[in-house]
Amino acid sequence: MNISSRLPEVGTSIFSVMSKMALEHQAINLSQGFPDFPVSEKLIELIYQAMKNGHNQYAPMPGVPALRQVIAKVIEQTYQRPTDFETEITITAGGTEAIFSAIAALIGAGDEVILFDPSYDCYDPAIRLNGGIPKHLNLKATDFKIDWSEVKSAITTRTKMIMINTPHNPSGAIMQEADMRELEKLALANNLIVLSDEVYERIIFDGQIHQSVLRYPALAKQSVAIFSFGKTFHATGWKVGYTVASEMITREIRKAHQFINFSVNTPLQFALAEYMSDPDNYLHLGKFYQQKRDFFLEQIKGSSFRPLPCYGSYFQLLSFEGVSKKSEMEMATWMTQEKKLAPIPVSVFYKDGLDQKLLRFCFAKGDATLEKAGKILKAI
Repeated sequence: MNISSRLPEVGTSIFSVMSKMALEHQAINLSQGFPDFPVSEKLIELIYQAMKNGHNQYAPMPGVPALRQVIAKVIEQTYQRPTDFETEITITAGGTEAIFSAIAALIGAGDEVILFDPSYDCYDPAIRLNGGIPKHLNLKATDFKIDWSEVKSAITTRTKMIMINTPHNPSGAIMQEADMRELEKLALANNLIVLSDEVYERIIFDGQIHQSVLRYPALAKQSVAIFSFGKTFHATGWKVGYTVASEMITREIRKAHQFINFSVNTPLQFALAEYMSDPDNYLHLGKFYQQKRDFFLEQIKGSSFRPLPCYGSYFQLLSFEGVSKKSEMEMATWMTQEKKLAPIPVSVFYKDGLDQKLLRFCFAKGDATLEKAGKILKAI
């Protein structure tokens, strides 16, 4: 057959490549971003009870009402934004489906979307698959801050959306109130939609505050906020997330969502609704991961690798400038195959492949694993 690929340059994701390499070479896998500690026994029991209680058929397309109600309550408590669970919250098959459904609903042929590299690998393909035109702006080490004057210059009459991610994967950078004010001004002045990937909202450190678009009423009206239970409850394989947006935007997202996925795992939704009713089950996540970050940094003290500031997510960037002249991909491959420790090269998150001698390490691991990784890094 004569098949013309819509994504001709896209191959296997770097996460699959590095995880496969780590398995083949019996390396410690700090490449793919998944925790290796157990999910709450209480939450697992709630899922089992939901199954026993017969919640095993299709959930309502927007999501189980009980879950959307508790999400609305959490949003109001966290961001002081009253949210209508019926018309403004949609449960999705993870953050990735939430992003794709939002783009499919809101971006059409020729619409430009501004995004910031290093960016998560699903952003650009989702835009292009829906006929949009990605406009990549580079953020650079060590602070990965957005240059808002550059953003303003990049906006044209065809610009429809700006995508942000805070806390940021892979850099661990976070946006501040001043950033959100600049974003708000640009979005309102140019009638832009903001797609805000906030899946690490609860994983933020050093007394910082997560600057959600939901904190800013005018900005929130033109935004889609994306969240993920997988990141919050150490269960990335469950693939349950949600969108929060105005009724007008949500209506369009649901039109796409119903034909992309329709509905999401029913017993999980009932279990999450009950589990989230106790704030203790999610409020201390930042403290937990800050301890993980600090433990990892303690393990690499004395190594030749330089840690960059990390204020959120569960990823730590290390610079190997001065350690090797290898490219990031060469260094990641060498470390995995020869030193038995697998990271991710940050250059893969840049459309232009910008190489700054940076590697990403996931510290959502047990202390014994992080201690072993530290010993390897100190020996290089």
